[in-house]
Amino acid sequence: MKVPPLVLPGPALSVAEVRRYSRHLIIPDVAMVGQQRLMNAKVLCVGAGGLGSPALMYLAAAGVGTLGVVEFDTVDESNLQRQIIHGHSDIGKSKAQSAKESIAEINPYVKVNIHEVRLDVSNVMDLFSQYDLIVDGTDNFATRYLVNDACVLLGKPYVWGSIYRFDGQASVFWSQYGPCYRCLYPEPPPPGMVPSCAEGGVLGVLCASIGSIQTTEAIKLITGIGDPLIGSLMVYDALEMSYRKIKVRKDPKCPICSSNPTQTQLLPDYEAFCGALSERAESAVQDSTISVTQVKEMMDAGEDFYLVDVREPSEWEIVRIPGAVLIPKQEFLDGTALAKLPTDKPLVLYCKGGVRSAECLAVVKGAGFSDAVHVSGGVIAWAKQIDTSLAVY
Repeated sequence: MKVPPLVLPGPALSVAEVRRYSRHLIIPDVAMVGQQRLMNAKVLCVGAGGLGSPALMYLAAAGVGTLGVVEFDTVDESNLQRQIIHGHSDIGKSKAQSAKESIAEINPYVKVNIHEVRLDVSNVMDLFSQYDLIVDGTDNFATRYLVNDACVLLGKPYVWGSIYRFDGQASVFWSQYGPCYRCLYPEPPPPGMVPSCAEGGVLGVLCASIGSIQTTEAIKLITGIGDPLIGSLMVYDALEMSYRKIKVRKDPKCPICSSNPTQTQLLPDYEAFCGALSERAESAVQDSTISVTQVKEMMDAGEDFYLVDVREPSEWEIVRIPGAVLIPKQEFLDGTALAKLPTDKPLVLYCKGGVRSAECLAVVKGAGFSDAVHVSGGVIAWAKQIDTSLAVY
């Protein structure tokens, strides 16, 4: 769908700016006026991680005049496999500050605003109102729905991307011209059904593929060139090296974009709307959660219990709690795990951080293992609190 340019042209370019952006200027569709629009644009990137890294770097290189970065996290060594805006010397540093420094090296003409806050209902409207469009680099459903709803209310285009293992998706949601994110995904998936990148992994270079699509869409919207992905979902399979474009239609019953925007309000709690745990798991963990310190005390006391790791075999190879047996979560969901569990000793379940083990705990509680418990914080807590020689991921 063709849409008018999002941004008015800015001032004339200096001689130095002409040199820098010359390869844009000689493209007839972009030319001088297109570059002036880019330099006059204000783009906010939510997250400076896997998708935010290539998006911010290429938006900066393209000459977007003002870039905002919403990011409250710090750089961790596990980020560096895909979050290329950060380097080894940035470990422990604020991701927002690290991104700002990298952008300054790429293009000193770009103004960078860093917002070192967790995006939520209390600040999203004020932050978004300062920018022309929003690029989403997050990896959780609560923030995606929050970003979408705020963009609908403010009339802002929302450039969305998603990655997992070898697969990626991208689209542009702009309720003024087409569907919003809720038209594609009316409700979040059931808790525990869709693992995050931290649980399932992601091919690092996939971030560049999807982040580049997001940047391309942002440039097209700013300058008014081409046909942006409004009403279309781009699906990328890196293993097959295939791209598919799927039509997405506006939902006439969408509670956000099909109603009167002045009557629409943000939800009070997006975390609750996209709850990390199912109701069954929430109920199961009540009075059935123990810490890694308690597990160690049980081991030292010689207590007889059955310790079960519910992660995937690839995660088991990285790190595990001594004495555990591996029974992946899927075997609990399909019921095959139940035949492997002893009935004469207590069950102790753990995963990476505690979400998957809570879901498995609900299964075994429902099957009659009333004394089963799960470990809060999982194997990561064990590696950080009990045996710091172990690897974390």
